[in-house]
Formats: sequence, C-alpha cells, structure tokens
Amino acid sequence: MSLNNKLTKILIIDFGSQFTQLIARRVREFGVFSEIISHKKIKINQIINNNIGGIILSGGPLNVYQNDKFKFDKKILSLKIPVLGICFGHQILSKELGGRVKKSKHREFGLATIKKVSNSKLTKNFFNKDNSNNVWMSHADQVSKMPKNFKIIASSKNSKLAIIENTKNNYYGVQFHPEVTHTNKGKILLRNFVFYICKLKKNWSSKDQKLELIRDIKKQVGNNKVICGLSGGVDSSVVAQLLSKAIRKNLTCIFVNNGLLRKNEETQVVNTFKKKLRINLVYVNAEKEFIKKLTNISDPEKKRKIIGNLFIKIFERYAKKIKNVKFLAQGTLYPDLIESRSVTGSQTSKIKSHHNVGGLPKRMKLKLVEPLKFLFKDEVRKLGLELNLSKDIISRHPFPGPGLAIRMPGNITREKINILKEADYYFIKALRDNGLYDKIWQAYAALLPVKTVGVMGDNRTYEHICLLRAITSEDGMTADFFDFPKGFMQSISNQIINNIRGINRVVYDVTSKPPSTIELE
Repeated sequence: MSLNNKLTKILIIDFGSQFTQLIARRVREFGVFSEIISHKKIKINQIINNNIGGIILSGGPLNVYQNDKFKFDKKILSLKIPVLGICFGHQILSKELGGRVKKSKHREFGLATIKKVSNSKLTKNFFNKDNSNNVWMSHADQVSKMPKNFKIIASSKNSKLAIIENTKNNYYGVQFHPEVTHTNKGKILLRNFVFYICKLKKNWSSKDQKLELIRDIKKQVGNNKVICGLSGGVDSSVVAQLLSKAIRKNLTCIFVNNGLLRKNEETQVVNTFKKKLRINLVYVNAEKEFIKKLTNISDPEKKRKIIGNLFIKIFERYAKKIKNVKFLAQGTLYPDLIESRSVTGSQTSKIKSHHNVGGLPKRMKLKLVEPLKFLFKDEVRKLGLELNLSKDIISRHPFPGPGLAIRMPGNITREKINILKEADYYFIKALRDNGLYDKIWQAYAALLPVKTVGVMGDNRTYEHICLLRAITSEDGMTADFFDFPKGFMQSISNQIINNIRGINRVVYDVTSKPPSTIELE
C-alpha cells in the first residue's frame, strides 16, 4: 500500500485487553491505518523508520509489577513519538517514567464521572459544559504518584490521576477506556490524539482494506487450492467473495447442512451462491451425522467442540475428493477470537470456544485462511458493500456457526430443533413485517431447558419456554436489549404459542453484554 505521508500509522502495543481491537477499529474509523502487535513481540527496530506517528499502550489483566508476565522496552519512550497509555498502559507509562502504581482502595468497574482539572489538547471538546464526563472504568490498580513533569488533566472520585500528561515529551495517560461506546465522547479523545497530537492525516478506507486483504490472501495461498466453509451468513459470504476476487480458479465453497440451520436456509444459500453469484459450491447434507454426535450432549463447550471437529472432518473429507487442497477459509471475526483466545499472544480471559476458533481440533490437515479475523461485524458489512454483495446478504443478522445447538441449552433432540426453527421463523418474520429487523443488531428465539404448566382450551399443557432475544450493538463487544414498541411482544407471543405445538410460554431477555453474552451458550 503506498501512502503519501511520512508518518502514516498508529502502532497499538497489546497487553491482553479484550478491547485492544476496539482501539484499532476507532483509528480505522478516523481513516488512519493502525497496526497491533503484542508486547511480547515488539522490538525497537520495528518502530524506527516504520512510519509510526503515534503509539497506544492498551489495557490488560495484569499489574505493572508482574515483570515475569509481560515485557516492555523502556527505550520505546525515548523515540520522540507521542504515546497514549490506556488503563494498564497508563499505569505502565507512569511506572516506567518514575511514577508509582498501587492497588486501589476502591476498585472501579463500570461508569464513573471524571472532572476537568486542566486544559489539554487531548481533551478538546471532550468534557461537558459542567467540565465533567462519564467514562468506563475497569481497574483494580491505579497510578498513585505521577512521574516528574506530568500534570493532572482530570480526576474521578477514586482515581485522582484519571488523565495525566507531559506535553514536552507528548506522553498521555488515561485510567479509563475511551475506545468503548460506554465512555461518553471517547472517540473525540482518541481523535484528538491521532490528529492534534500525532498530527496524522487520513490515509485509509474500505477500498484500501479490500485491496490489502486480497493481496494478503494471494500472498498466503499462492497457487494452492482453497476450500471455503460457507454458511450463507455475512462473514462467510464476504470471505467467499474476497477469495473469489483473489483466487477464483482455485476456490471451492462447501456448504454443510448440519441440521441446525434456520428454516429453509439451505435452499436460500444454494440459490444465492450457486445460481446468482456463480460461485463453485458443493452442498453437503450432514444432518444425520451431526445430530447423532450431539445426542445426549448438554455441556455447551462440548457441543461447540463436537460441531467444530465434525465440520473440519467433513471439510477434510471433501478436500481429498477435490485433491491437492491445502487451505480452509472461514469467516472468523475479532469478537470470536477474543472470546476464545488471545489474537496476539497476550494474556486474555477465555469466555467460550467458538466452533471455528476454540472448537477446532488441535491437529488439522488444512491450514487456515481467516482474512476477517481483525475486523468487527459492521466493518465486514462495509467491506461486503465494497465487494458488491447484495443488501439481503449484508444486512443479515449474525448467526452462530454451531447454529441452533447453542440456542437450546441442555440436550438436543429433533423435536426441539423443529420447534425452535418455527419459533425463530415467526420472530424474524414479525421483525421484518413491522420494519424492525434493520434496527436490531441480532435477534433470535431459543428454547430453555425447562417445561412449564399452561392451560389451552381448558386443558392442562406442559410445554417448552421460548426465550426471545433482540439486542442493539455497534461491534458485538458490548450490547443492550432492544426496547420494543408497546404491543409487539404480546403480538409475537400470541403468534408463537398459537402456531407452534410444544411452546406454552414466551419470555424476553433484557440482559446486556456484559454481564451476559449475546448467545445463551
């Protein structure tokens, strides 16, 4: 990629925060290129003469005195490149420059109010008229003493040094997370760092991203054959189209019907990709194989691993038939990776195994191609538009790889699958009919592992509880429930109960993420 400006990008040093890619995503939103590298891998010569205009130190789960668990080369701070430390990065910056960090008397997790103490380029237009702002805190340690030549820009009740700076050397530290949507005007603070302090100019777009990803695919794959695991969702569809642009002759897409799809999904996928987009597609009906393997399995992690392993076995089986296939492409996104494992090798907490990440077998005959693994869902949608995919594909709600298996906690049965398919169908149809589908990030129906007593036509029933979930989100990392117009829930509840035998109660999930995840399992 040829960029005109000498200083062209922001380098983000990752210390294991689950929000690190959010920082990179914000920088990309500003139209500036960003690169993430683990604190374990960063070397000083990677920064010198590499067009780095600014450095951001991410948050992380450690404390700054666990020297055996993280690395940081202090020489990085002497390169005369502006540095912004976020949360753990703020503490590292302070400690390395002579300040002190200690365990907080009062931990801060969630929203906190900070108040302006001094003016700063970093906080231009960041504070409200009363010189305060609400920010998202997530820390048990805090900076207790500033390094020399620093001054306080803002304080909170429990963090006196919530924002500090040294303008002479362009060092800035914030104890909160400006990259998350919960921090009011967080984007403004990051924008100020990128443009006012680092003085970078816009140099990045969806078109640049598309071209870079196509180049990356060609470089990784070469002249080898690739199979693409196609589900028909946004992610795998974008991957298929990217691969088609990069290596069309050597691409075979495989769509596996695992028996856990939405109603009529297999027909829609085949029609779209085989007939409309003319992509080389192989349809595999493996419904019986998957259901047999999942019989009497109730543990969600086991479900995911069984499904992930079986997908790979089927892909490898068909790779043998195609011959000389060396790569498997799939639509893994960054939120999938961050919940399953660390992307950069830094310390992060595992939330759950995604079937195409933590659910994969340790030994695979095929090498992975995951061109979207550093992107978020809305970025993938923009990329899809750049690749000329239709709005019908781009606007689809996310659907998990394990499918309905993780929307029915407990044992999986054919009866429950059939009931759930119908419930999901009625729910999604009602959203479309009422003009609500595109206002919601993700919506689905689930069956809870408990039956309740009901009464229909003067007769006792003992049937399933259907849980409905609809959330709003920007990137899938955080989410809130959708507040439906009055009367909608009553209407859809009546439709589901009146049309589907096996359900006698409908409930609505009003939990945000965090503390819950978007899917039930």
